[in-house]
Amino acid sequence: MEMGKLLVTVGLALALVGALLMSGVGFGWVGRLPGDIHVERDGFSFHFPIVTCLLVSLILTVLLALLRR
Repeated sequence: MEMGKLLVTVGLALALVGALLMSGVGFGWVGRLPGDIHVERDGFSFHFPIVTCLLVSLILTVLLALLRR
C-alpha cells in the first residue's frame, strides 16, 4: 500500500514539473546551464544538457532520500 502511495505522489509531482516545463514558467535556465554541450554547424545542431541532467539527478536523489525516512 505504501509503494502505491509513493508511486502516485511521484507521478503527480512529475506531471506538475512537466506541465511547468511545457508552459515555460520560471524554467528558462533548464538546458542552458554552463557546461551543457551545444554544437551548431551548417545543417547540423547537437545539444546535450549534461549539467542539467546531473542537477536533476542530484535533486531527485535528495528528494527520494528524504521520502524514504
